[in-house]
Amino acid sequence: MRGPHDDLITHLVRSTPLSANEAARVVAEVLGYFGEPVEDFVRRRHAELQSRGLTNNRIFEQVGAELAARRVAPPSLSARQLRRIVYG
Repeated sequence: MRGPHDDLITHLVRSTPLSANEAARVVAEVLGYFGEPVEDFVRRRHAELQSRGLTNNRIFEQVGAELAARRVAPPSLSARQLRRIVYG
């Protein structure tokens, strides 16, 4: 039975040194990453950037830019909206 991403997996096997299983795992990881709900992404990135010592102003600026650059970008969120996602 063919899966919805078999053509992509075949392309990766043909164009990289990945095996079919490795390519399938990469595709699943990428889809999972881009399928992450906006709220989960914002919380995760906030925690990651905060652990690096960035201030909230810089974090919310960076997270907003990262959201805008996603393949299917969500609606633009203000710093206040991002803060509400993180802190409730």
